Amino acid sequence: MPKYLIERDIPGAGKLSPQELRGISRKSCEVLAALGPEIQWVQSYVTDDKVYCVYIAPDKEMVLEHARQGGFPANRLSEIKSMIDPATAE
Repeated sequence: MPKYLIERDIPGAGKLSPQELRGISRKSCEVLAALGPEIQWVQSYVTDDKVYCVYIAPDKEMVLEHARQGGFPANRLSEIKSMIDPATAE
């Protein structure tokens, strides 16, 4: 199943409290449960003004629907074609 990288513009994201991040995570999980098992949240990375999320889903429309229902921005959505790391050089 395809894997997607979502770039979310969230000014001040790096200053969100643990409680705020917990609330955002809970909302995301609620929406995921309603959408069904085809879509999975892998992980997210929080920077100063953005959040980068990795999702597995059958298509980008489902990822965008998750964002819409959750009230999350999805400013850029890219399908991950492959992954590399230091072991790739071996």
